[in-house]
Amino acid sequence: MGADALQGLRFVTYPEFWRRYLASHSDPRTRGVHYLGTSLAVTAIAAAAVSRDWRWLLAAPVAGYSLAWFGHLKFEHNRPETFGHPVWSLISDFRMLGMFLAGRLGGELRALGVGGGSHDGAVDRVR
Repeated sequence: MGADALQGLRFVTYPEFWRRYLASHSDPRTRGVHYLGTSLAVTAIAAAAVSRDWRWLLAAPVAGYSLAWFGHLKFEHNRPETFGHPVWSLISDFRMLGMFLAGRLGGELRALGVGGGSHDGAVDRVR
């Protein structure tokens, strides 16, 4: 089931949301800019903690959200899940990045049947 079909579905559990989240991130370029945005947000939070300059905290959501939303507008042409489910979306951003770094995201995409079956590109190379 593609992202368009999943977009209108209602769900009550996080696993249902997770499948829809991945479907709405089916383009590897969208995931790539999400990884970059999430990494920059974490870096800004770390910079705030190390430098004790809390202005860095303002950069975290700007970096994370601006890049993610760019990916949705430019590549996916869909509405970011953040607008409807901000907490689950934030959890899923980190989960997706973690699975990517562990080399497990391609398998997860295939197992859930999302993304049109193209999961071995440079952004999501499976080990």
